[in-house]
Amino acid sequence: MPAPVWWLLCLPFIAGAFLPLQAGINGQLAKQVSSVLAAALISFLVGSLALLLLVLAQREAPSLNALKGLTWWHWSGGLLGAFFITTAAFAGPRIGALLFMSLVLAGQLGMALALDHFGWAGFREAPVSLGKVGGLLLIVAGIWLIRRG
Repeated sequence: MPAPVWWLLCLPFIAGAFLPLQAGINGQLAKQVSSVLAAALISFLVGSLALLLLVLAQREAPSLNALKGLTWWHWSGGLLGAFFITTAAFAGPRIGALLFMSLVLAGQLGMALALDHFGWAGFREAPVSLGKVGGLLLIVAGIWLIRRG
């Protein structure tokens, strides 16, 4: 596999850097509107509007036939996003950005390990190895250290 271009490596890094910021913003939004769920809804509405404008500008709206061909799990990504945004708005401000994001990272990497191992959700199969499990355990140890701190 050829090496990815530099910006392809920068995008996930930047997206990851935005997650704790997003959690803080949504936590403050929840405080301002006195509702975690309303804050998550506002967040999704703003994001959906931005995406709608981009889809329309790029003329990439899916056809009705393409939408009819979707299965239940194709729709679940939005529900998972809503769960994350709501959880971030609720838990992030209560436990702090570092602990919150450490737990998010551990959850992401645990799921990524399973997705790669089984080749689920369109990912290529990459069997679990001792090194991968060891790396994940080091992150869990890091969570313990952060929690103690």
